[in-house]
Amino acid sequence: MRLLFVCTGNICRSPTADAVARSRLAAVDLDWIVDSAGTSGWHAGEAPDERATAAAAARGHDLSVLSAREIDPADLGRFDQIIAMDRSHLRFLRRMPGADRGARVSLMMDWAGEAGVDVPDPYYGGDDGFVRVLDMIERAVDGLIASLQGDQSRG
Repeated sequence: MRLLFVCTGNICRSPTADAVARSRLAAVDLDWIVDSAGTSGWHAGEAPDERATAAAAARGHDLSVLSAREIDPADLGRFDQIIAMDRSHLRFLRRMPGADRGARVSLMMDWAGEAGVDVPDPYYGGDDGFVRVLDMIERAVDGLIASLQGDQSRG
């Protein structure tokens, strides 16, 4: 299984989801490919936001190995699941050239049973926003893994 998490600049939400997924997958001994990207290249090459890194580290998730990148249209064919952090990212992904290449595009919180709910951008707020986003992402990643793992065992 190949997962790609997408937000705007790839420095807060999507790298958090990337790190949480890696932690959770390692805990259940699943060797899936996980990556993250942004809809823009504004922060390409930069490390994740320090506040996101600190919130994740407090729960055992490591963002330190990640750096921001912009999504590439070829990603649509390289990944099985592309997960958008909010509805604007979902619209962006569905409009990309090659959006019909096979990857399933979905909204992050749909995997937590919270259909249509956006993971808010914590960038312009305080530390508590990063903790709230981490709470949401952990719920969604747990649902994502349970669902996809079940699909693999049935298929």
